[in-house]
Amino acid sequence: MPFSKNFLWGGATAANQIEGAVTEGGKGLSTADVMTVGGHGVKRRITPTLEPDTYYPSHVAIDHFHRYKEDIALFAEMGWNCYRMSISWPRIFPNGDETQPNAQGLAFYDAVIDELLAHGIQPLVTISHFETPLGLQKYGFWKNRQLVEFYLRYATTLFAHFKGRVKLWLTFNEINCMSTQPWVAGGIDSEDESVRMTAAYHQFLASAQAVQAAHTIDPENRVGMMYCGHFAYPNSCNPNDVIGTMNFMHQMLFYSDVQCRGYYPRYKLRELERQGITLPIHPGDLDELKRGTVDFISYSYYMTHVTGEKTQGILKGLNGLDTGYKNPYLERSA
Repeated sequence: MPFSKNFLWGGATAANQIEGAVTEGGKGLSTADVMTVGGHGVKRRITPTLEPDTYYPSHVAIDHFHRYKEDIALFAEMGWNCYRMSISWPRIFPNGDETQPNAQGLAFYDAVIDELLAHGIQPLVTISHFETPLGLQKYGFWKNRQLVEFYLRYATTLFAHFKGRVKLWLTFNEINCMSTQPWVAGGIDSEDESVRMTAAYHQFLASAQAVQAAHTIDPENRVGMMYCGHFAYPNSCNPNDVIGTMNFMHQMLFYSDVQCRGYYPRYKLRELERQGITLPIHPGDLDELKRGTVDFISYSYYMTHVTGEKTQGILKGLNGLDTGYKNPYLERSA
């Protein structure tokens, strides 16, 4: 059976993975710009300030900022008709809290999007892909409710500026990384679950408000959520292993529940209650979550874990989680 004529086939990048030009065009630094290179068995470091003679991959990347035309031409040679890209928040609002956008940043993305459209490629734009402006550190990043306001200003700027040219959006890349890599997800450098859940709550609220704004500015906009795809199956048919796997997946999938259904599932509320965590809910917030549900789900598939009764905690860092279980029928690489 042939694919539908409306089927979108393409590839994906993130601004911090490709653009480089870390301070050109009026761009400010982001949380990605203070992360050093890593490798197998070598964790990336987060440095308070930029260290001399230290390699930060985002600073040059593949120099897409200067070479976007040839990059897009190569992309078009593949025959793809959709390109998932991200816009760098600090390229539009260098410190994150300005009231007016950086015109040079908007001009750069004007050029990129026009080039895509000229090749018949539809852009699917991620609004926040692991690039929270470093200037928002003084607010405590997503621990602070003010970031909802700053994010909404940024998002509505994009919706208005690119109206008619971009119709597919994602509010946050892999939003559930707030539970696994909180610095990457939003500048949260804390093992405190209450801090992480507060930050996640603020991102939910920001996403819900952005979805509503996108629909108001252009009814043709479609806005989705993005899930970091870690999945699991139980180590055995022992009910304790099955329940352990269910609990493991709940720690990830509740993010999808909130963004797709517009409310926290009961299992998550009970878990937060047991942990003594109170969400910073203001009057009207729950209605905002209900009104701002997403139009579609997207996810990256990374791996499937073997989990069970003895699985402790959640995914840790870039190397995933050693759950203590292994499937004896599958080979494992380093």
